[in-house]
Amino acid sequence: MNQRKIYFYGSLCLALFATVMLLTSDKKDETFSELVKIALRDVGNKLLLSNQDSTSLILPVHQIEASKYQLSFEKELTIFPDTLVKVVQQSFQKANLPSHYQLEVKQCKDLEVAYSFLKNASVEKDIIPCGGRNMPQKCYTIEVRFLEKTESFSTKIIWIVLLSLSILSAFVFFPKKKKTKQLDSTNERFISLGKFHFYPEESKLIMASNEISLSKKEVELLTLFVENPNKIIKREELSKKVWEDHGVFVGRSLDTYISKLRKKLSDDDSIKLTNVHGIGYVLELKEVDL
Repeated sequence: MNQRKIYFYGSLCLALFATVMLLTSDKKDETFSELVKIALRDVGNKLLLSNQDSTSLILPVHQIEASKYQLSFEKELTIFPDTLVKVVQQSFQKANLPSHYQLEVKQCKDLEVAYSFLKNASVEKDIIPCGGRNMPQKCYTIEVRFLEKTESFSTKIIWIVLLSLSILSAFVFFPKKKKTKQLDSTNERFISLGKFHFYPEESKLIMASNEISLSKKEVELLTLFVENPNKIIKREELSKKVWEDHGVFVGRSLDTYISKLRKKLSDDDSIKLTNVHGIGYVLELKEVDL
């Protein structure tokens, strides 16, 4: 296997691997998104229960950006920051979600941030303000951004770039077909005649590497014979078709050209130009193994 083929198949394998990784990444993102929505609905339920509300609806959780989700409610509620931090942490842990996230509570009316906190994997790095200060009953939305998911996006970009480069490389190193020796354009216009190739337009006969030139009259005569193999063609017909409107015909001219053709075809014993006395000539062809 040559180097070009090695690079080509290597690029294909790399493209296949990158494709699998991208599809796997998309599947993981889809699973992650579903888990986040379940966990946030659990958070919403616990917040409503803390408000002694077991009947109002939790509206559908929306993914508003790649790693950002929004939880909203049917009715107004009071939010207790300590309770919010606790229930979010519990629900996210149950769903095995990343522990590095930022949460914002926004007022529906003006979208101002009424409360927010930052949770890290390390407790020492948590930023959780305003503990014990309850938020008045209003319409709120809760937005959570998972900060660790940005790494997944960067990884996906890397796989996309790698896939593009591997496909490009596959095109560059695509195995080239070996160039077959191109036959002369006249090869498409030859007539098989025993062991010969007869080229009327090129006025020649070819057998193996031997090329024999033909005169115009020889070509015209041989064409008539080839079109009527093993059939007697009368002298008058040959003379008329070959010499008509082409000048003066001399009686011995036909015999002279027939003699020349016999000599040029003599290398193939399967071909005979036979004189039928008083009538004309016949091209006798025998089957041969080429």
